[in-house]
Amino acid sequence: MKHPQLEFPDLIKTGEKLKIFTYPAPVLKQIAGPVTAFDEELKTLCLNMLHTMYHAPGIGLAAPQIGKSLRLFVMDIDFEREEITNARGEETYEYSALNPMVFINPILTNPVGTKNYEEGCLSVPGIYEEVKRAESITVNYQDWFGNHHQLEANDLLSVCLQHENDHLDGIVFLERLSLLKKNLLTKKFLKQKKRNE
Repeated sequence: MKHPQLEFPDLIKTGEKLKIFTYPAPVLKQIAGPVTAFDEELKTLCLNMLHTMYHAPGIGLAAPQIGKSLRLFVMDIDFEREEITNARGEETYEYSALNPMVFINPILTNPVGTKNYEEGCLSVPGIYEEVKRAESITVNYQDWFGNHHQLEANDLLSVCLQHENDHLDGIVFLERLSLLKKNLLTKKFLKQKKRNE
């Protein structure tokens, strides 16, 4: 998969862990606005989002999930995380095969085929369900310098792009399910959330 090479620091150690908003936070229901300023602030936001995503851990994170109504998401479908004991005898994690990706002002086109894929979401923790998605998709997007790119995606990459792009349109994956399933899982999640508060 061809993705522009941006300069990333050590994303596991560097960055600020941002708060992830959970369903039904109002920001998750809004249609996000386009990113217009390609500056250091945007780059810092992208890096902090990647840092947050790895530590969650998740394979994608959209700006609305951290309370910013912007058309931007980050992803990494390749990284691996292994639980280890460090030299001081503490339980920690070791990360490998990092392949961070940043998508700004994405536009998805050319959906081909359909595929059912079990999805989860950092904004709906603990809930997993099969969602019908396009098998392959084309995405046109910008990097954090504002440069334009196009990527053909299939399988997990395609599914993840569609899932994250939904967040930019105020859609959480529960809303892609049948009404019965959506109501059932929403009730289950809210009950679970209340218990944990």
